[in-house]
Amino acid sequence: MYYKLLLLINFLGVLLANFLFPGDVKINVSAPGSVEAGQEVVVDITLNKSDLNSFARLQHDLPGGVTAEVIKSGNAEFTFENQKAKFIWLKLPAKEVINISYKLKINERLKGDFDLIGSFAYIADNERKSLALEQKPISITPSPSIDPSLIVDVDQFKPMAKPPAAKDQMKQVLCIRQKPYKTETGDEYIVNLLVNKGNKEKFAKIQEAVPEGFKAVGMDEKEAIFTFKNQTAKFLWMTLPSESYFVVSYKLIPKEPGGTPGEIQGKFSYIEAEKTRNIDIIQQDVNLNNTEKSHLASIIKNASTPEISNKEGIFTESKEIEDAKSYSDLKKHKGKVRIEIAEEAQKILEQNSQLTNKLEPQSGVYYRVQVAAGHRPINVESYFNRYNIDKEVRTEIHEGWRKYSVGSFPIYKEARDYRVHIWNTTSIDDAFVAAYNSGERITVQEALMITNHKWYR
Repeated sequence: MYYKLLLLINFLGVLLANFLFPGDVKINVSAPGSVEAGQEVVVDITLNKSDLNSFARLQHDLPGGVTAEVIKSGNAEFTFENQKAKFIWLKLPAKEVINISYKLKINERLKGDFDLIGSFAYIADNERKSLALEQKPISITPSPSIDPSLIVDVDQFKPMAKPPAAKDQMKQVLCIRQKPYKTETGDEYIVNLLVNKGNKEKFAKIQEAVPEGFKAVGMDEKEAIFTFKNQTAKFLWMTLPSESYFVVSYKLIPKEPGGTPGEIQGKFSYIEAEKTRNIDIIQQDVNLNNTEKSHLASIIKNASTPEISNKEGIFTESKEIEDAKSYSDLKKHKGKVRIEIAEEAQKILEQNSQLTNKLEPQSGVYYRVQVAAGHRPINVESYFNRYNIDKEVRTEIHEGWRKYSVGSFPIYKEARDYRVHIWNTTSIDDAFVAAYNSGERITVQEALMITNHKWYR
């Protein structure tokens, strides 16, 4: 009887361990035990994800006066808001071990102790699972350069009041539409839009109601996904361009000759403080064909500031992503993730698995020669047949681009020589060598360091 009871206890112990530590996910958090106020320290995290390839989120909760800044994201979207440092993967990278890191910045007025507490949540077998991260105690020693009367304990910190700053128009989010103008030939109209993104970097969209009798075709899209459906033209960015302000454009084509577009209504939407912000697009009689920086900056500085709304609109809210069992369930939930962004991202990810002539990963370091890149799908065989390339062209999606490459070379010099061969035997004059490590793109310099190969011009 005692033996059976012991077996039962051991069995329950195994079940409990599997519940607390789902799958083979292992996470190691490395953080210093002490830091002086006013200084920075690095938190290093190693995630052994096993065979997970789903949505995942790693989060640390930080006390007031402690902020976070990403160092290495591991292909995740990093945010620090409401004292939460988050790494969010719409889909985990293929490699089993992921290394991420960020800096903790300690306010100079702090002292005392706090615990670095966090969690790792993910979706496996259509179920939400989570794992508590190992707590790391950190002690803050007071800064000797700060008046002792200003020093407070970390759990009592409140920011000191600051005088209100004057508004800087160049930091305001704006979207200005040039009054549509007719092309020199034909009945088509050009619509130019100037975006001043402020400090926004991710997830944004322009949505324009196209007048009846016209269809819209994207022209200068600035790395956006452009669509036209149900008389609505959209520019959708997962990541905004690096420029502070830029111009995008599309063409209005009449369905019948002689059509004249009436008034266009549009909105620019972006994410701020985990909420959707919508601003009306301002139409002005300005020249956005002149893209000189000084000219565009002058237009922005003289523009009126639009009213910002966070009402449900272009982006639809969902529930907490932690409650979602799969991407297809997002519409049933509400919270901080925007359905349309997530769906568009998932479509892009799914495209990767549906690519024709898809590039499959190989083990170790190797080199390929990239011959083209673009945003829109093409028929690989028919497109590249005209170049008479003597190796098979393969496709991958990388950083939002469809990239086309040939060959697989274990030595850099062989890839370099084949690149020269492409230059000499085809009309492709911008081919270059790309490096990989077990299917993941790395720089050629990194590959040469790993393999100890020599670099050749």
